[in-house]
Amino acid sequence: MEIVSGVHQIRLPFPQGMSGYTNVYVIEGSNGNILIDSGWDDSEVIWAFREGLREERLKFQDINWIVITHIHPDHYGLASKLKELCGAEVAVHRTEVGLINSRYKDFDGLLKDMGDMLSSNGVPQAELTELKQASLWMKQFVSPDLPDIMLDDGDRISNGSFGFEVLRTPGHSPGHICLYEARKRWLFSGDHVLFNVTPHVGFHPQSGDNPLKDYIDSLIMVDRLGVNFVFPGHGPVFNSLKLRAAEIFYHHEARKEAILKVLNDGLKTAYQVAAEIPWKLEQGGVAFGDLEAWDRRLAVPETIAHLKLLSSEGKVGEIDKDGVSLYLAKE
Repeated sequence: MEIVSGVHQIRLPFPQGMSGYTNVYVIEGSNGNILIDSGWDDSEVIWAFREGLREERLKFQDINWIVITHIHPDHYGLASKLKELCGAEVAVHRTEVGLINSRYKDFDGLLKDMGDMLSSNGVPQAELTELKQASLWMKQFVSPDLPDIMLDDGDRISNGSFGFEVLRTPGHSPGHICLYEARKRWLFSGDHVLFNVTPHVGFHPQSGDNPLKDYIDSLIMVDRLGVNFVFPGHGPVFNSLKLRAAEIFYHHEARKEAILKVLNDGLKTAYQVAAEIPWKLEQGGVAFGDLEAWDRRLAVPETIAHLKLLSSEGKVGEIDKDGVSLYLAKE
């Protein structure tokens, strides 16, 4: 649909009957069109994109640039094939470009590092292989070609009608970007801010040392912008950025309090902490043991990210015992 004049949203399905969709946006301009994000690399997704263009009376060949907010499969997977179909240039932040090879091509080292990280945070050996390999199925839905353009924070992209500033917003991914149109006060937020889901922020071998602090600092930065409409990578477009940001800040404070409460019982690994707090709060709460492998794989790095932030705030201490990290509350 045309959300506002010149901005068309196409909802692309997840593959293999999975629930959910990725919002991609075609922004019309006097000097060409910009596509923001691409969806998964899957024949059904390509078909849905073509039908979406037809319904909006748009053409493949009018897309000149494909800007990727981050290289997760549901945003980057189809980029190289759409480039072939459109004859467009693909643009990705420089930090994300540096992760493509180790994540999607020569990934054995990353897989080992992930296993070591999970093990050192208390994941039992009986679960280690399953959690370590929980994301490998996604590789089949990504064509990991390098982009034509490497973006940096503060770069500007214009199609003649609209001009966007590139805002690096690390946290969900180290080189995640939002695009800000200051004149219209539009924010294309990728997965940085979503209307009804708190974005995943986890500690892992590619996340940086304190990804949740990075995320919160990024959210504070965009919260200070004048924004009329937020165009997210999933879920509805919305116009209440400050309210949504406040909800996300509250969520993370509540999670920190829940973790500190667990740590008041004694030294625990991140895995043990994750097992004692509820998950999928937007669904009313699900026990850790009832989560599927992929969701448990997300839960442990999220818990570590909160622990790293609490440690940097001086509220949690970390000690090593036989190669395993143990945490305790200082308050």
